Amino acid sequence: MRVLAIESSCDESAVAVLDEGQGLLAHELWSQVDLHRVFGGVVPELASRDHVQRLLPLVRDALAAAGTRPEQLQGVAYTAGPGLAGALLCGAALARSLAYGWRLPAIGIHHLEGHLLAPLLETPAPGFPHLALLVSGGHTMLIEARALGDYQLLGETRDDAAGEAFDKSAKLLGLPYPGGPQLALMAAAGRAGACPLPRPMLDRAGYEFSFSGLKTAVSLAVRSQPLDAQRRADIARGLQDAIIDTLCVKTLRALEATSLTQLVVAGGVGANLELRERLSRELSARGGQAFFPRPEFCTDNAAMIAVAGLLRLRAGECAEADLSVRARWPLTELRPPHSAGRTLQAASVGHA
Repeated sequence: MRVLAIESSCDESAVAVLDEGQGLLAHELWSQVDLHRVFGGVVPELASRDHVQRLLPLVRDALAAAGTRPEQLQGVAYTAGPGLAGALLCGAALARSLAYGWRLPAIGIHHLEGHLLAPLLETPAPGFPHLALLVSGGHTMLIEARALGDYQLLGETRDDAAGEAFDKSAKLLGLPYPGGPQLALMAAAGRAGACPLPRPMLDRAGYEFSFSGLKTAVSLAVRSQPLDAQRRADIARGLQDAIIDTLCVKTLRALEATSLTQLVVAGGVGANLELRERLSRELSARGGQAFFPRPEFCTDNAAMIAVAGLLRLRAGECAEADLSVRARWPLTELRPPHSAGRTLQAASVGHA
């Protein structure tokens, strides 16, 4: 099976072609960062207008790069939610139109399920069941992934997500949008322990997170002393250490409680090198293994939507004829395809 996938949930326009046997044949992405930077965040109307301009040329580029004609495809996948409603509709309308014109089945994919399945693009890849840490600018969640579509939410953030704490703190330090990745680079020059910050909710049982207080702590640290280059780096290091410590403690707690030995880390913050090294080391010491998508597939992309789409289309799923998207869509509302097994392995999606 070979599928075309379209992602347009927020501020990236992306298209990918994935083949079950040959792997990822093409993936194209256009980032709107420069468009939104002047506003300090994503402007939904501008995001939608840019998707309208970019998506169809990206489809042409992806098909050409993959050496694929429409008649060689067996399906079209697209992000149906959650996300910005207008942006989602841009991708969904194009995907459904192409599927109709090419007489192919189409499938709407949950954006977060795409993130959870992104490690299936790598070798080695995880099987089910496993624990997943989904950590991004909009979400921080611990999930027991039992099978495709069978996800039990163990805990999530009560307020800001980890990536949101990175970005808001970066703004306080004078870094331009999006500041999270730049803050991580700045933290490399910081001194461990020079700016201690709280580890939220580690003093209580459970798997929930809270990161809104870290922004307040960073704001106080910024005002407490003259803000030279070293002080800024120390604050960045203190924030990164606090977030990583919190994520790791909660994740290890969940692994112990569930007796799972495989951990998937997905989402934009999953590209953070310190977090990757810490969790890989902790899992190895416990006889387990951590799985990460390559950094380019941690942030929003169409390759992850292609993985989810291929697996669900192959299991016989197909979207209804009406065009609908969901700006809000709890991950726990997903259900497994009727023919989906519980032992999905990396070979199920192929590798380039």
